[in-house]
Amino acid sequence: MKAIQISTHGGPEVLEWVELPVPQPDPGQLLLRQTAIGLNYIDTYHRTGLYPVPMPFIPGMEAVGVVEALGEGVTGFAVGDRVAYAWPPIGAYAEYRVFPAAMAVKVPEGIADDIAAGIMLKGCTVEYLVRRTFAVQPGQTVLWHAAAGGVGLLAVQWLKAIGATVIGTVGSQAKAELARAAGCDHIILYREQDVAARVREITAGKGVPVVYDSVGKDTFVASLDSLSPRGLLVSFGNASGPVTGVDLGILATKGSVYVTRPTIVHYYATPEDRAAGAGALFDMVRSGRITPRVDQRYALKDAAHAHHDLEARATTGSTVLIP
Repeated sequence: MKAIQISTHGGPEVLEWVELPVPQPDPGQLLLRQTAIGLNYIDTYHRTGLYPVPMPFIPGMEAVGVVEALGEGVTGFAVGDRVAYAWPPIGAYAEYRVFPAAMAVKVPEGIADDIAAGIMLKGCTVEYLVRRTFAVQPGQTVLWHAAAGGVGLLAVQWLKAIGATVIGTVGSQAKAELARAAGCDHIILYREQDVAARVREITAGKGVPVVYDSVGKDTFVASLDSLSPRGLLVSFGNASGPVTGVDLGILATKGSVYVTRPTIVHYYATPEDRAAGAGALFDMVRSGRITPRVDQRYALKDAAHAHHDLEARATTGSTVLIP
């Protein structure tokens, strides 16, 4: 089989197109023939070493595949089932892979492979962020950075479906139109406008009870300055680099605010968590309350090109790699 392998940390050029033997499932595992693979920012963190992984490794945390074989003791799955995942163990950038049956989720009828691969990690992330990290209530106003990104477009739709008012930041007029089409109530062009000042203006000086920030270093202070007293900053990504060297006293000066750094691993830690969270996501899609966008499709062998475009913020919606 063909796969993308990383043997040293670095830029997109370290993504190697290699030939490897097709793995065989151990007890408790599924052998998957992968049909669509999701591209996510966390893949770049593994590639650069921000999130260290033992070398060499096959990157990728999200894919959809067809069950080709069952390891000993596996129940609840059959050859030919379509399944998806969006969490470790990593290794998605491959034509075939083995994966723990207990970690896999069946894909319901009516959701295409590329759509499922494009929404699993992003959609499940939105699910836990808006339902569990901070349970957004109807009528609340939230700030979402990168509202035209893959996570952002799903989040805006989900938040509108539950009755929230959404302020979104974007980097261009074209992305503003995407966010607006998804339902964003207020758009802030972060390259041209003072984000926190605009949030205060929109909210009549109150600020927002929650900010969702996947950008990291470049937006950290603006996010804090956008919060109402005792508000929560949900820092769930590092697109501009990690937030480091923070003096906790800043949380007091900004209004006794809170900061959390959640990950999907801890919110989808059990089979029950995964079934409930993914089920809520699939229900939102099948009901039409959210409409996923897969705006880019690359051949798996072109993963380096896809990484380059993602890091250049040249993508919108979701991106999938096709084996």
